[in-house]
Amino acid sequence: MVIALARSVRSLALKIASYGVMHLIVAMLVAWAITQDWRMALAIGFVEPFFQTIAYSFHDRVWHRIEQRRRRSGMEETAEAFTARLDVMNAEEQARAHGHHGHTHALPSFRKIAVKTVTYGIMHLIVAVAVAFAITQDIRQALAIGIIEPLVQMVFFAIHDRVWTAREARRAKEAATQAA
Repeated sequence: MVIALARSVRSLALKIASYGVMHLIVAMLVAWAITQDWRMALAIGFVEPFFQTIAYSFHDRVWHRIEQRRRRSGMEETAEAFTARLDVMNAEEQARAHGHHGHTHALPSFRKIAVKTVTYGIMHLIVAVAVAFAITQDIRQALAIGIIEPLVQMVFFAIHDRVWTAREARRAKEAATQAA
């Protein structure tokens, strides 16, 4: 059990580290392709992920607070649902009081997930443009880097994730074969 846990932690750490290296390389290559200056590309490649991490932590904290507020209002909803089940509040009163017909808010809706994703994308774009502009002092290059780099990162993230999923599946199959 302990060995399996250690392997899992080690695998996760390797996955995170390899993603970090990939992010760094992709950011540098995109910056170099646009600026044709390897010094700027290195600077953007090292600085942009640092500020993205800070921005992500702020974004995540804001969304965490939003979710806390939703959970608090969910307690009120639970109380209303409980009283409705006891026939203290009929369905009409419950719908009027809460604006819906008894559906749950336990899982985030597609709309909420989409809004969170879009706000993260906008934040990523703003940080990438700001870092690129601070280094290049050229708004056209900064906009190009800020728009292209996140799109290229998405493609490489998908490839990276597929490689790691295949690696984990292969390891699980090998472990099952050894156990048998």
